[in-house]
Amino acid sequence: MTILRPLLAFLALVALPAAAQAADKLVLAFGDSLTAGYRLPPGKGFAPQLEAALRASGVPARVHNAGVSGDTTAQGKARLVWVLASLKAKPDLVIVELGANDMLRGLDPARAEANLDAILAELSKRRIRILLAGMVAAPNLGPDYAKRFNPIYRRLADKYRAGLYPFFLQGIVGDRSLHIGDAIHPNEQGVKVIVRGILPHVRRQLAGR
Repeated sequence: MTILRPLLAFLALVALPAAAQAADKLVLAFGDSLTAGYRLPPGKGFAPQLEAALRASGVPARVHNAGVSGDTTAQGKARLVWVLASLKAKPDLVIVELGANDMLRGLDPARAEANLDAILAELSKRRIRILLAGMVAAPNLGPDYAKRFNPIYRRLADKYRAGLYPFFLQGIVGDRSLHIGDAIHPNEQGVKVIVRGILPHVRRQLAGR
């Protein structure tokens, strides 16, 4: 018995980190270069900064980076099932951030909407909470394109009763000090602004509200 007690105590201590990790919420950041951390040092992209912000605000969470630079909505749709299968657990929340590359290439907004619809349908079928991160058409594409593209996100969020963060780049557009130099992708400080804006929405979704 004297030998058994220390052994049990040791096993309990070893199990503590695993138990703590199991209690963490799992957030999947599913998107393009804006979530991938394009040209940013390790730990400075959207996923690690959001994870740090969640933990600092008292929400134990892991944010898995599933952003792929250059991805369109069609490419996101094609890899979604594979990404979900590669995870060791069902996500508590998926942040869907796609559509910027469709817009920048002037692709048909109807196709982008259909692809996003398929992504949200798959997540809804699996009973996974969704936070849809919206995008806004660049002015040079003209008012007709914006009229077709911009309402996509609100329409789909309403359809699937998903959370909506209307504009992922809110707060950084037009401020060169928050970009890496291409006037598109955020730098470390730009990501910090994005995380600060989206954090309440992520917390609300994780709390089931």
